[in-house]
Amino acid sequence: MEQLSLTGPAASEAQRRARTLQIWRRRTQIGFFVLFLLAPSLNLLRFDLYETQLWVLGMRWSLGIDGLLTGEISATQAGLNLLWRALLPAVLIVGGFLALAYRYGRIYCGWLCPHFSLVESLNSLLHRACGKLSLWDRTPVHRAGVTPQRRWWPLFALSCLLAAFTWAITLLTYLLPPQLIWSSLFSGTLTANQLRFLLVGTAVFAAEFAFARHLFCRFGCAVGLFQSLAWMANPRGLVVSFERERARDCRTCQSEQRSAPAHAALAAPDAPLGNACDSVCPMRLQPRNIKRRMFSCVQCGQCLDACDSTHTAQGRSPTLQWRIGEDALRETLRQRREHPPEQR
Repeated sequence: MEQLSLTGPAASEAQRRARTLQIWRRRTQIGFFVLFLLAPSLNLLRFDLYETQLWVLGMRWSLGIDGLLTGEISATQAGLNLLWRALLPAVLIVGGFLALAYRYGRIYCGWLCPHFSLVESLNSLLHRACGKLSLWDRTPVHRAGVTPQRRWWPLFALSCLLAAFTWAITLLTYLLPPQLIWSSLFSGTLTANQLRFLLVGTAVFAAEFAFARHLFCRFGCAVGLFQSLAWMANPRGLVVSFERERARDCRTCQSEQRSAPAHAALAAPDAPLGNACDSVCPMRLQPRNIKRRMFSCVQCGQCLDACDSTHTAQGRSPTLQWRIGEDALRETLRQRREHPPEQR
C-alpha cells in the first residue's frame, strides 16, 4: 500500500500526459477530416471535369497558356507561366512534404490522414466485437476495460459501409460540382455513370475498410510509402527508441494498464505480460523492434503513452522514448551494430 501512495501521483501524471497528446492528435485528425469533406464544396481544392477547371483556395487556377493558342502571348511567356504556375508550386509542395517526412516520418498519416482516422475508429469497433484489431489477427488483443461482445458486429459492418459511401461520394465531388452531386443524390436523378461510380466505389472501399485497411496503409498507399522511404533515408529522423538493456522490465508490463503493481492480482488470468505497447499500435507493429522493421510507423505515440503509463505505475521510467537528431543517430548506429542487415 505504501508503494501505491508513492507511484499513484506519478502514474496519474503519466496518464494525463498520454491523454493530452492523444486528445490533440485526435483534434488534428477530426479537423483535417472535416476539411477533406468540405474542400470541394468550398472550392478549396477540386478539379471540375465539366469545366476542365482546377479550383484552389476558392480561385480558378490555370496554367496561363491559353493565350498561346490565340497568339496573345509568346512561347517564352507561356513557358514562364508553366514554370511559375505548375512546376514551382509542385516542387514546393512535394519537396516540403518530403522534407517533413524526412525528419518526422509518416507524421501526416498518424496526425492528419482521413483514411487513417477511419482505420483507428474501425479498429476500435472490431476490437469490441471480437477482441482483434484486424480480421487477420491470429490471437485477440487485450486492452483495458474492453470485453468483446457480438452485438458490436452490426455496428462495425454498418460503419464500414457508411465510411465507404462517404469516401466514394466525397471523391466524386472532387471531380464534379458538389452541389450537382448532392442535389441529384437527394432527388434521385444521378446519371448512370455517377450511380455506377458510387456503387463500385462504395463496394471497393467497404471491402478495403473491412478486410485490408492495414494492408493498404502499409503497402498500398503511395503517400505513406514515399514518407517511409524519406524517413528511412535519414538516420537522424524521429524514431521510437527502446532501452534494450532494460528489456527485463517489460516482463511485468500489463497490456491492461493498472495504477500500481498491487493490482496485478486483479488482472485477467489470460492477460499477457510485456506487450502494452504492442496492443495499442494501430498499425499492428511491434514498437520495440528496430527501425527498418518499423517501416510503416505513423508516429502516433500510442505505444509511448502505454509504456509511460505502465512503467510509471510500477515506479520506473518508460523504456520507449522518441529520439530525434543526434540522439536518433546514436540509436540508428547502435541498431546497425546489433542488428546488421541480413546478407543475401
